[in-house]
Amino acid sequence: MKDKIPSLSSNSIYLGSLLAIVGGFLDAYTFISRDGVFANAQTGNMVLLAVKAASKDWRGTLLFIPPIIAFILGVLVSEIVKIPHVRELLHSYRRSILIIECLVLITVGLLPGNVPNIIVTVCIAFVSSLQISTFNKLDKWAYNSTMTTGNLRTATQAAYLAIKERDREAKKQFIEFFMIILSFLFGALTGTFSTTYLGNTSIFIASGILVIAIFLYHRDRGYFSETIKLKLK
Repeated sequence: MKDKIPSLSSNSIYLGSLLAIVGGFLDAYTFISRDGVFANAQTGNMVLLAVKAASKDWRGTLLFIPPIIAFILGVLVSEIVKIPHVRELLHSYRRSILIIECLVLITVGLLPGNVPNIIVTVCIAFVSSLQISTFNKLDKWAYNSTMTTGNLRTATQAAYLAIKERDREAKKQFIEFFMIILSFLFGALTGTFSTTYLGNTSIFIASGILVIAIFLYHRDRGYFSETIKLKLK
């Protein structure tokens, strides 16, 4: 029974791909339907904030400050759950982070259409921050599931080494990072089309992907195998 259960650890390419799809989806979702604010890319928000400030559009700058603060809070939460006694209470802090992400996105999908956009972008920025801070390794390499700039650089360097030095490790790295980039692009495309045609409720698609990630990561933690053993007893 154990052999039939897929292994999906926190640094698995499969989990990374699912999270990259969610990352791309959420960026497209917030940009299209929520005032052109990026929920994931705080660099973009910083630039847009500076542009608004330079043009003395003070009201416009207020759109970009809350998501940045929410992002910072997400980082703090992800660090707090790593404290030893907190980790013991949660059993699996990474699975708990996935559950929090999913619940926040479901809540956003259930909000009335007249809820201010800033509330939604703050919630998603918080979710994005949790994801970036908690799931940041692909095998043994650092990666980002909500932005592609660093991933693209790493993939390019790995491709160069794979071709020039015939480095097998670099080849594997290139393939995995290329998959993450494609997953992010797929998520952005899905987010664009679903948000355009389904509106704000399209966010349930992203939460559905996280449910799959939770289910598979649950398996990786041995939950189902232990449950099966208890039932057999």
